[in-house]
Amino acid sequence: MNKKVLVAGLVLVLPLIALLAMSFGRDPHAVRSPLVGKQAPPFALTTVRGTGDVPQLSLEALAGKPAVVNFWATWCQPCQMEHGVLTRGAKMFGDKVQFVGIVYEDEEPAILDFLGRYGSGYPALLDHGGKTAIAYGVTGVPETFFIDASGKIVSKYAGPLSPDLLAQHVRGLLESR
Repeated sequence: MNKKVLVAGLVLVLPLIALLAMSFGRDPHAVRSPLVGKQAPPFALTTVRGTGDVPQLSLEALAGKPAVVNFWATWCQPCQMEHGVLTRGAKMFGDKVQFVGIVYEDEEPAILDFLGRYGSGYPALLDHGGKTAIAYGVTGVPETFFIDASGKIVSKYAGPLSPDLLAQHVRGLLESR
């Protein structure tokens, strides 16, 4: 065997193997956002009719209570799967944590139809122009941010949350007090 070919092959393959080995055990959905550990970007958004007590909700209004902020859309199949998990989570943890849904690139009639079919357990907010999604660095939906009572982002999860994952993140949020 030609030693030069063997050495060249090892030089190419070994770094790839090392890179793959470093990724073992990591959850690909547990995205390390540059916002984790920093104050959440402020927002003040219009509430979808029938999903909140006030016509507009801001991050400032949530101060003093941890929050689960979920970016979602009616056209997103994983969001549809996750919706029931979040609705049940809001009922289970609602006395300790505020749940908020920010609707990404969608229209109010479609949102009202979706919520009529699947239910609504927390405020849904309209992000016209996607400025809030941009401020949070959302690259796709669903994405969920867990924000402590002081307004700091504790963690972020990209993809649909299972009941166990939601409970795990909420427990981490409550322990960060």
